[in-house]
Amino acid sequence: MNSYSDYTEEEQEIIRYIIEETDRNNIDNVSRTTSYAKFYDSNKEIRWSFLASMVSRNAGWNMTDLEGTWFPKALNKTTRNTLFMTYELANWLIFSDAYPQLLLYEMSKKQNKPLFDLLKAFSVSSFMENHWNEYWLTRNGEKLITAQIINEQNVIQEPVINHPFYKNKVFKSFIFKFQDWLHFSSVLFPTVQGELYGFSVHDFRKLRSRIELGKKLAWLLFHEYYYPRFYLFSKKTIHTGSRHDYEQYFSQPKQRDTPFLRTVYPIIKHKSQYQDDWFNNQKEVKNWFKPVSKINTKELCLTDWYLHKQHQLHVGISIENLFKKK
Repeated sequence: MNSYSDYTEEEQEIIRYIIEETDRNNIDNVSRTTSYAKFYDSNKEIRWSFLASMVSRNAGWNMTDLEGTWFPKALNKTTRNTLFMTYELANWLIFSDAYPQLLLYEMSKKQNKPLFDLLKAFSVSSFMENHWNEYWLTRNGEKLITAQIINEQNVIQEPVINHPFYKNKVFKSFIFKFQDWLHFSSVLFPTVQGELYGFSVHDFRKLRSRIELGKKLAWLLFHEYYYPRFYLFSKKTIHTGSRHDYEQYFSQPKQRDTPFLRTVYPIIKHKSQYQDDWFNNQKEVKNWFKPVSKINTKELCLTDWYLHKQHQLHVGISIENLFKKK
């Protein structure tokens, strides 16, 4: 990471602007989700920003589940707060790393010259600096989105997934293993027709599994048949963090059972922590760029699966509470 004085006055101005914009938009899950979507609307060639907005919606829904009708019946406040902070920290870290990249690309477009050597000022991995410069020359969007997926998952690997506190309190906990095993956790892309598409998350702790999931989600999101439906949902539906954002479109009306995110969670002040460049220690990068295996499109629609899993979860919590009372 270069010293601030190593940059010209013009470069310092750019760095200041990007720091201010990133801080302003990195308030909470709602602001991050909205920022990603707004960026995509202005820069549709950078497809990762749309993927990030849709995955960020899912993070918000997972957060408000913790303060909804059901989870407080099964998990105590301390556990719920720890799970929330896991989602929140990962969400915040990815935005801290990714949004300066997006803004620097936008400024490069305006100035008609690559400014990606300034990524060092934001502690962005040399991996991404290389791939932004390559994209500037080749305009290979497929390779760029894969690089961005690889990068974001590496960004959270040490400070979240491998952090001793989260490793023991969250990723080795019964509730996390239970969800992982039963595939209750999933990333969903909704439509205004009341359909849900996506993939359930398995083996979340493994870096490679999350990268593979990201590549599958990107494939699905930009599939020529599904993309217009997902984009319409994004444009039509304000992100509140509540699952009612998409449950309102179900053919069978569903009562709201998760709150608006901003009514239950305060703004969290995070401390910036310098990390070593993850790219220095990785030898598997080539394997991560391999295309996803063939996907059966008949298995993509998760609407019925989702409703069944929700029913299972609610029945399980109700039975547990019955035994507690007895």
